[in-house]
Amino acid sequence: MKARKRFGQHFLHDPAVLGRIVDAVAPRPGDNLVEIGPGRGALTERLLERIGRLTAIEIDRDLVPALRARFGEALTVIEADALKADYAALAAAGPLRLVGNLPYNISSPLLFALLGGDAPVADMHFMLQKEVVDRIVATAGERDYGRLSAAVAARAEAEVLFTVGPGAFNPPPRVNSAVVRLRPRPAPFPLPDPAAYDRVVTAAFGQRRKTLRNALSGLLDADAIAAAGVDPGDRAERITPERFAALALRLSDVDSSGRGE
Repeated sequence: MKARKRFGQHFLHDPAVLGRIVDAVAPRPGDNLVEIGPGRGALTERLLERIGRLTAIEIDRDLVPALRARFGEALTVIEADALKADYAALAAAGPLRLVGNLPYNISSPLLFALLGGDAPVADMHFMLQKEVVDRIVATAGERDYGRLSAAVAARAEAEVLFTVGPGAFNPPPRVNSAVVRLRPRPAPFPLPDPAAYDRVVTAAFGQRRKTLRNALSGLLDADAIAAAGVDPGDRAERITPERFAALALRLSDVDSSGRGE
């Protein structure tokens, strides 16, 4: 099967890279392992050698019959868009361990959906565009720090495992890739209202060249920003996740006051 551009397919084929991913995942019998985007099944085969059974989500209906024929009952294939899959139902068998070589065009939306969803997830091991991985692990003040960085920091530990060059794929992408490990966990700072946190972060980075006084004007005034211990004249890229959480707390207080009037 040829890779399809509309699905953002770049099939991983390098044996050394496949082996490193499987070693990083370290699957064990009994794990509720779900592979997103198995493609031709190169990683699937390696995982099944370790674990015996797994579930895969594949959007390309032309690949599904070949996967089922190749792996038989060892592989449960769900023909679906990974952005719309029912992960809560899949987690009925236990916390999910997610792995995959993700299409670049869905990587950020899928991460937001998984980290903000209700399904329990033990960990994720994803091959992503290196630029996206750089954004995931960036900290305040760094060039790549942004909405994705702050969203992940409030919900998971993120670790870059290794970088992968274009030659490991067929067809080769025009960019480098990287494998990242994400372990969901509670926020390491007070965060009573994640929805308010997301509203603040989204607004702040939606107009990142503006000061917080202007970027957050629809949510908080300058006095409320200052009351959270944040300089209203600062910009989003300098605000740590902890400070965003403090702003979110002020927003929750403002919302509560508004509802009580």
